[in-house]
Amino acid sequence: MTTAPAPAAPQTSDFWLGDTDVWLLAEGKHLRPWQKLGAHTTVMNGVPGTAFAVWAPHARQVGLQGDFNRWHTQPMRLRPECGVWELFVPEAAQGHWYKFEVVGADGRHVFKTDPYARETELPPGNAARICAPLLATPAPTGAQHTRPDAPMAIYEVHAGSWRRPGGTHTLSTWDDLATQLVPYAAWMGFTHLELLPVNEHPFYASWGYQPTGLYSPTTRYGSPEAFRRFVDAAHAAGLKVILDWVPAHFPTDEHALARFDGTALYEHADPREGFHRDWNTLIYNFGRFEVRNFLVGNALFWVEQYGIDGLRVDAVASMLYRDYSRPAGEWVPNRDGGRENYEAIAFLREVHDVLQREAPQATTLAEESTAFPRVTGPTAEGGLGFDHKWNMGWMHDTLAYFSLDPVHRRWHHNKLTFAMMYAHSENYVLPLSHDEVVHGKGSLLNKMAGDRWQQLANLRGLYAWMYAHPGKKLLFMGCELAQPTEWAHDGELPWHLEHDPAHGGVQRLVRDLNHTYAQAPALYARDTDPGSFQWLVVDDAAQSVLAFVRYGHTAADTVVVVANFTPVVRHGHRVGLPELGLGGAWREVLNTDSAHYGGSNVGNHGTVLADDVPEHGQATSAMLTLPPLGVLWLQPVHLQAETGPGA
Repeated sequence: MTTAPAPAAPQTSDFWLGDTDVWLLAEGKHLRPWQKLGAHTTVMNGVPGTAFAVWAPHARQVGLQGDFNRWHTQPMRLRPECGVWELFVPEAAQGHWYKFEVVGADGRHVFKTDPYARETELPPGNAARICAPLLATPAPTGAQHTRPDAPMAIYEVHAGSWRRPGGTHTLSTWDDLATQLVPYAAWMGFTHLELLPVNEHPFYASWGYQPTGLYSPTTRYGSPEAFRRFVDAAHAAGLKVILDWVPAHFPTDEHALARFDGTALYEHADPREGFHRDWNTLIYNFGRFEVRNFLVGNALFWVEQYGIDGLRVDAVASMLYRDYSRPAGEWVPNRDGGRENYEAIAFLREVHDVLQREAPQATTLAEESTAFPRVTGPTAEGGLGFDHKWNMGWMHDTLAYFSLDPVHRRWHHNKLTFAMMYAHSENYVLPLSHDEVVHGKGSLLNKMAGDRWQQLANLRGLYAWMYAHPGKKLLFMGCELAQPTEWAHDGELPWHLEHDPAHGGVQRLVRDLNHTYAQAPALYARDTDPGSFQWLVVDDAAQSVLAFVRYGHTAADTVVVVANFTPVVRHGHRVGLPELGLGGAWREVLNTDSAHYGGSNVGNHGTVLADDVPEHGQATSAMLTLPPLGVLWLQPVHLQAETGPGA
């Protein structure tokens, strides 16, 4: 359960901001700026009410409107030392709605939503709501930091389109998702839920990636308290919760951060630095310490106030490079004449230094698509500080391979092998994310080569290959159903496919992959150790056969993976196996061609026995039957009782 809200702290001064607050806000060093900025129910000089505070240093005047004053403007007073306007209103109480009327430096009157609002109204209203007091202490999660040697199987979810009540246009609430999504993800064996951004966003079809309320869970799915209940339910089910977090850019909506005080306050004034052409959004001015304070505080806010276990930072590449998606002459070099964005790099390191100190249980993941060095390196050693980085190169190469007709795969064998050249250079997550099933890209199933039977077999093989490959795992919702159409945010997943033998078979495979993966330390405990991986068959391009070993901490942990990515059954195919001193018997713990998964049920009858015939650099080997477009996982036979089902 979460910690109770803090009681209102009586104020004896005429000012809401104390001297220390003013100094810290002016320096951009207020560790928890949300505790003073925004709207806070409190007692001042013995009078209950609500204190409001908003940063708008260049505004000519800021006023407050709300339910409590019949939407007539009450002037606020400026604290010039820090550029914050404040006002205490005795009539304002929890549940009331409010807005700021800002007379900007340019003379325009604009109604603005509170940047620190913890609940906001959807357009066209865009008002903020006075919420219950903040939690007195950080929300307990009972979770530890997700270490590199722990299993991580992430189920990526868009809350608005996972399931809808009765299949209608009505969105699920957080309480609905707590009782449906949470037990489903736990039953499927996922370890983490990753939510596309839940921050308030005016445009539903942006999926949250154009947020206007960084401190506010969107009201589309319920109240902040309901969101906290959802997180609590996930933790109770053994799931950790990751939020997609968007500090790279923000939308141009007039009611939000854009030209907040009549100047480019949160953004750069120069569009060569402050405008994203790709998304028609504005870029935060990371060189401004008050802006960094707003964002760094926001990262800590979600962890402390909602018990969030991790943040996946969106569009990191766009932050790191000043010339990102810009032609020559339309970007501003750094002070050394280069393309690296020093201010953004410093900001990312600051976020990680604060989280490491204040919330070391929080995990961070970078969506970063370039070769920028040491994304997952410690900040003290010059790294950015992330715990994990999405392996976009692995994703592109792997999907390109599986889209090829098997007759052509021999010429592109390296698309599956090249990733091991850099697999241990960062702490990677292997992502099959929402980005791969939208905007005309089609579904994962329809990316696969061949007729429908071959597409399903290829998809099963892809999943088993991913789960065995070094790196943590991420799968977007619906991919476990082998969804035949690309994701549509205005509907729900095709849940009827659970009852189709072929699609239900893929779902059963993903469930078995998750559970078997979590019980096989070789597949996760040494992900960052080059010594944990060994190729057995890497050069058989002619037959599109590959095999490798994953080693754990003991011989008994060992997993051998054998793949045949042609639709040809290969009988009597000898594959070298490591001699472990355990008797040489191996169990086929997973076979993607099992009839249980919708396959043709070609396999090795559950067990194989190695003999003393050297092969592939190993002292022992075994004659295997390789199923068509299939992947086998083998483990020493005495692990039989500890692992998942086989063919």
